Amino acid sequence: MLNLRTLRLRSGEQYRTREELTLEPFELGGQAYAPEPASVGADVVVTRATTGTVFELAFSTRLHGPCFRCLEDASLGIDVRAREYEATNPDGADELTTPYLHEDRLDLDEWARDALADLLPEQILCREDCAGLCPVCGLDLNLTPHEHETEHGDPRWGALANLKRQL
Repeated sequence: MLNLRTLRLRSGEQYRTREELTLEPFELGGQAYAPEPASVGADVVVTRATTGTVFELAFSTRLHGPCFRCLEDASLGIDVRAREYEATNPDGADELTTPYLHEDRLDLDEWARDALADLLPEQILCREDCAGLCPVCGLDLNLTPHEHETEHGDPRWGALANLKRQL
């Protein structure tokens, strides 16, 4: 938490600090992904404008967890650059307020978690060309690429297959 009451910024002034953030693990697609390190240094900039306050957050981390395709270890580097705005008089407009400001305290950990979640891809992969697991036998197709013989189909459709061959 960053206490904004102690800053006392005037319009046009800026406050810069380096804060230590605690990053919580994520669950994505039923799998857990852990930020490493769990504690990371972040650059925080607070700028007072005539109509409100601009907050900027910047940090880098890595997420570790299973690959979406083959379930082997995957690691993803993420650079977070986030910006929030809090109007002096928002008049009930949600887009003019930040959800991370509570009684003049900026919740940096919550903001960092949400900013990181916004940057996550749909699938975290061990590598871009990961072949995944075989849908028939479950073997890792990256280690043992193979194909299974196609089945001859349901015998109940045999009469229709014969008819097709005759035409």
